Amino acid sequence: RDNLTMVTEFLLLGFSNVQELQLLHAGLFLLVYLTALAGNLLIVMAVTVDLHLHAPMYFFLKNLSLLDLGYISITVPKSIHSSLTHNTSISYLGCMAQVYFFFTFASAELAFLTVMSYDRYLAICHPLLYGIVMTPGKCQQIAAMVWLSCFTYGSVHTSNMFREPVSRSNTIHQFFCDIPHVMALLSCEVFFTEFVTLALSSCLVLGCFVLIVVSYFHIFSTVLRLPSVESRAKALSTCSPQLTVTLLFLTSGLFAALGPVAETSSTQDLVVALAYTVLPPCLNPIIYSLRNKEIQAAVWRLLGKMRAL
Repeated sequence: RDNLTMVTEFLLLGFSNVQELQLLHAGLFLLVYLTALAGNLLIVMAVTVDLHLHAPMYFFLKNLSLLDLGYISITVPKSIHSSLTHNTSISYLGCMAQVYFFFTFASAELAFLTVMSYDRYLAICHPLLYGIVMTPGKCQQIAAMVWLSCFTYGSVHTSNMFREPVSRSNTIHQFFCDIPHVMALLSCEVFFTEFVTLALSSCLVLGCFVLIVVSYFHIFSTVLRLPSVESRAKALSTCSPQLTVTLLFLTSGLFAALGPVAETSSTQDLVVALAYTVLPPCLNPIIYSLRNKEIQAAVWRLLGKMRAL
């Protein structure tokens, strides 16, 4: 039954109440979280200290790894803590913070993937213009603009969703404050306003998607016209990791957008939620490390220096 008093905390009901399964969940989440932390931190450190990686492509990759650190940290540590302490509650402000940072980091991820696809488009399709357009100063300006606009974007949606206190049920059938589940608890007026805001912002998402598709269309058209097999392989090796990461993020986001909001948690809901909250930050550094030889070499050099200390 819905609670008609003002909600001061929410209950997250994503996983089993069986203690053994909760411990298993905590252990698996801790392993995934440590893997994501180690992988993304290694990329950030390698790009920062290795002079071979002081290029626009790797500058944007470092930003992507930084936001992935935040993206996975807003949901997984709280879920681990809940499983270990058997306390599934989250404060009202804590839920607001999860919603805010989820909006911010998810939009920043899409924005940086769009910028990185344009970076590869310039490098492969217009190499003579690349050094003129992608200067260090302009790259820093682009990154600053992305971060600022995405933090503002998150503020707009979060302030809109929580402009009125929630006075309905405080139960969220997910392991974090998932936006569709939180919206289901809002009043009809707030829900409608936020739904319209999300519909309008989806135009920006569609614009980013179109830019990514157009960029990679021109990239592959140019690569296929290159005379030698070696040139084609080298060009593809620089953009294939980004394409793989982009497809992973867009596919998981599509599942999240199209999936129904169930009144009770189900295995399908949890799998979909894991696909767009945990997989991208965890797999992104692995994909770059496996598919990019320069990243591999830089990471090995960094690990060699760390062992020598």
